[in-house]
Amino acid sequence: MIKAHLLLVEDDYDFGSILKQYLEVHGYQVSWAVNGQVALELLHKQEQIPFSIAVLDVMMPEIDGFQLAKKIIQQFPEVPFIFLTARKLKEDKIRGLKLGADDYIVKPFDADILVLRIQNILRRTQQHLKQPETEANLKISSYYLDTQNYCLLREGKVQKITEKEAALIDYLFQNKNKLLKRETILQQLWGEVDFFSGRSMDVFISRLRKYFKEDPRIKIKSTRGIGLTFLVEK
Repeated sequence: MIKAHLLLVEDDYDFGSILKQYLEVHGYQVSWAVNGQVALELLHKQEQIPFSIAVLDVMMPEIDGFQLAKKIIQQFPEVPFIFLTARKLKEDKIRGLKLGADDYIVKPFDADILVLRIQNILRRTQQHLKQPETEANLKISSYYLDTQNYCLLREGKVQKITEKEAALIDYLFQNKNKLLKRETILQQLWGEVDFFSGRSMDVFISRLRKYFKEDPRIKIKSTRGIGLTFLVEK
């Protein structure tokens, strides 16, 4: 079995070294970057075979974790990422989730928890996006969802999206024209039902509405207190 390849970005040498060894003991291949610039260089070197996931420290000099995450989303949208931080501010966690983070873990933490979170994220991304090659392009009214290159195509225009956005679109389309409970969507895509996951999902839904706004036959209807319906007219 091919090992999942993790990008660990951590500027604390002692902590980074220990965490790298711990992840390797649990069967992961780990590339460790001591700052954001080195991380970007490693991402470009792995462009043909992208990292399975990135684990980003937030507080780093020059390019902090939030800035690095924005660059990853722009250049490598297929790579999911987790934030690690010593900052416990609610605003920071919301900011991280709004950026599209799959998780936000506050230091100090139990390393076993990080391993479990990584396993859950990789399992979800593989479950939702591992499709036969013939189904790589999913037709959604006038759009095509490319689940291999993470983009939406319409009339010659290409909209790059993140891996999680692709998973969410895929899940909603597979359940189109049905009222889905918020708790069900959160459990399926985020793996947990809590305030921060809910806020993160709301941000993702807002993005999806913008992506599909050119086609009036596609709507994401919110039913207050219950959930969402992905409406697609024939």
